Amino acid sequence: MNIEQARFNMIEQQIRPWNVLDQDVLDTLVVVKREQFVPEAARALAFVDTEIPLGSGQFMFTPKLEARILQEVQLKKHETVLEIGSGSGYMAALLAHKGRSVTTVENVPALKTLAESNLANAGVSNVTVELGNGAQGWEHGAPYDVIVISGALEVLPEAFLKQVKVGGRIAAIIGQAPVMSCNIITRVSDSGYDTVKVFETNVAYLADAAVVSHFTF
Repeated sequence: MNIEQARFNMIEQQIRPWNVLDQDVLDTLVVVKREQFVPEAARALAFVDTEIPLGSGQFMFTPKLEARILQEVQLKKHETVLEIGSGSGYMAALLAHKGRSVTTVENVPALKTLAESNLANAGVSNVTVELGNGAQGWEHGAPYDVIVISGALEVLPEAFLKQVKVGGRIAAIIGQAPVMSCNIITRVSDSGYDTVKVFETNVAYLADAAVVSHFTF
């Protein structure tokens, strides 16, 4: 397989047509090598438009979903990021390339180890991988400029709203399968938040997230 040709095809045939047009984001996808974060057994699928199993019931998002989230949070070089759900470490690596530092929280020990190993092997030094339940966010290091939740929620716990700075953004996939929306929630004041639904999708729920059927904040 010609890896660079496969990467080019992924960007041009999957990602750009999905309204990911920010050149800085597209450049990040070239610099951060996705194949370094895919399990060995699935390496041939690194650039395919599919979720890749990581074990423990967890999956890597599709490339276009990762890229679209990266674009929508509009991360700047000086900003700090909290990611919930480390997975293979790839999303954290993308965020780390565009931001100042990333704290990523993973509740599956084997995946924490995988993410740390992948990030180290890729030379990413501005990510801290924490073991814990991030279903209510992660107060250590808060407030953050950007929070990315790498798994679906039925509702967004209020705790997350308190852990983002004024002017900060939260990317959260909210809803019930098969209809979920990726929302960008921007904190506009101490008590004010603006929510924009940017696209619809359907992904696995965040591990340990409370399932709430008939209650929203």
